[in-house]
Amino acid sequence: MPSRLRSALSAVLTALSCLLAPFGALAAWAAYGIADTGRYVTTMAPLAADPAVREAVVDTVGDGIWRAVDQHLDVRPVRGSVRPFVHDAVRSFTQTRAFRLAWDTGNRITHDAVLRALREEDDSEVTVDLAPVTAQVKRQLTHDHVPLAARIPVAHTAVAVLPAGRLTALRKGFHVLEVAGLWLPVASVAFAVGGIALAVRRRRAVAATALGTALGGGLLVLALTVGRGLTLADLPPDVSHPAAGAVYDALTGTLRTAGWLLLALGLTVALLTWLTRHLHLPRSVRRRRESPAPAPAAPPAPTRADGSAAA
Repeated sequence: MPSRLRSALSAVLTALSCLLAPFGALAAWAAYGIADTGRYVTTMAPLAADPAVREAVVDTVGDGIWRAVDQHLDVRPVRGSVRPFVHDAVRSFTQTRAFRLAWDTGNRITHDAVLRALREEDDSEVTVDLAPVTAQVKRQLTHDHVPLAARIPVAHTAVAVLPAGRLTALRKGFHVLEVAGLWLPVASVAFAVGGIALAVRRRRAVAATALGTALGGGLLVLALTVGRGLTLADLPPDVSHPAAGAVYDALTGTLRTAGWLLLALGLTVALLTWLTRHLHLPRSVRRRRESPAPAPAAPPAPTRADGSAAA
């Protein structure tokens, strides 16, 4: 194969490898990190101790309980005095082991419901029942002797987590991610190996692949940072931005780590390639590069026909 054609094919394969590296990391994260219920619950578990998330839970659960009490019970004479106790009791509940168990259970139930809707052909709205969480809060309030806590109704209220109108598009995207999560990383590695194998100057091809991978990792980290700002900016005013930011950081933590690893690995390989090129040159090559070029030899003196040197 001509060297020019080999160089062109190597450049194309190297570019494809560097382009697919961050997308492969994104697809693998979505297919094997977010789509796995066990990993998802493990990822979300530390948020039960996050202060911003706890305050968001206090506001949401406390207001929900109070609305239920206000609708089903006649508490107008004690409304002003009971409501702070409800929020304080819910805040105290968020610091217990029971809350951590309820948090994990709620995340597991929600994740299972969403996955079941994405993998099946049911187009109905995805809902979860938070009655078990309300029941645990009621038990905690009763234990703390909060007035009227024993009379709080535990209704089986279906909370929508995924609208029916978006299921079809989300299901197609989810299937694409499941396939891409396996083949995009494999294709990226295969293109990198092919580009290096076809290169006329393989050391230079290795350095180019490493630098391109580092660039892809850096762009992935930058995209996550920009995406965080855009996501928080689009939230409704009544949603806690610190809590939403904590959830975003927890969900994208593995992907952000993958981006930093791509950046560090690419820069390390490029640096090692440069060092080995300059430190392991043959001595004869280094001697030729370091020693000055010899002066050109003088041309031989002309001679006469009898063999004596010309004047």
